[in-house]
Amino acid sequence: STPATTNFTLHLPHFLLFPTPKKSVSNMSKPQILLLGEIEHAHSEWTSLSSIAEIIEPEARSREEFIEECKAGKFDKVSAAYRTFMSVAITGLVDEELVAVLPKSLKFIAHNGAGYDQIDIHACTARDIRVSNVPTAVDDATADTNMYLILGALRGFNTSMMALRNGHWKGAPPPPLGHDPQGKVLGILGMGGIGRNLMKKAAAFGMTTQYYNRNPLSEELSGGAKYVSFDELMSTSDVLSLNLPLNKQTRHIISTREFEKMKTGIVIVNTARGAVMDEDALVTALNSGKVLSCGLDVFEEEPKVHPGLIANPHVMLLPHMGTWSVETQTKMEVWCIENVRSAVETGKLKSPVGEQKDM
Repeated sequence: STPATTNFTLHLPHFLLFPTPKKSVSNMSKPQILLLGEIEHAHSEWTSLSSIAEIIEPEARSREEFIEECKAGKFDKVSAAYRTFMSVAITGLVDEELVAVLPKSLKFIAHNGAGYDQIDIHACTARDIRVSNVPTAVDDATADTNMYLILGALRGFNTSMMALRNGHWKGAPPPPLGHDPQGKVLGILGMGGIGRNLMKKAAAFGMTTQYYNRNPLSEELSGGAKYVSFDELMSTSDVLSLNLPLNKQTRHIISTREFEKMKTGIVIVNTARGAVMDEDALVTALNSGKVLSCGLDVFEEEPKVHPGLIANPHVMLLPHMGTWSVETQTKMEVWCIENVRSAVETGKLKSPVGEQKDM
């Protein structure tokens, strides 16, 4: 007989009959990166970030406008921010007030600068915001500027440069003879990357280096420089170079009492931050002859400069140009962009600031 046939229906799961279309990466929501300031050199590196994140910029041109944009939720998807030193003109200082209105999604601030005194790290830490800087990218250029100011201040070149431009050759009367760097003791207050770089450059000019940090460096890092106490650094240095960061502990670390401890005729150079030295006290020390001359690239109330410093021909002045070179500005931007990329891709910063090393 003919075998019976059985009618049956194959019941496949719904997801096999009607598979869900896969979402392409381009359709997926990307994290946002906030640009505060301008990218001047590393354009290709910055553009490459668009493959991993959406880049947005504020429309604000003042602190008040920026705060309003934050409160309005414009940046509520931002996870990382790239900021330049000059962006302070838009946002103001990154202080407690500003941190309080930053979006909850913001976890990283990549600061394009070695110094980061514009940012309240304590306030950022309290909000679980990680901050990075560009610590070694500036070492060569800043130390070069440092050495230029040391040589110029030691030799007293500024008085004759001013006289020459005014049609008086060396001046009338000619300035006092300057001093050679050979054999002079260079005291470095703050032997970080810039200080160590400066030590090598100073050695080429026959100077010996001593330094003070909160803690002595290893023999390898110190390069044979002598570690001394703070008071000994003040009293035995022929040239004092300030290379320490500005914070609550270092503000006016050099003031009247410190000048009193120094040799008469000391030369002082500052390429760190203006407020690590009391400018009123410096002007007094210059006028009394305690300080022979000085070279300054930074000032307490930039861009304002103390009138007593402008009036003194024995003061070499630069308008904060320590890193003002194409090569260094490019290195700084690339480094800062790498911090942003690392934050987005790995959740970690390449070079977190010292206060947050253990976060």
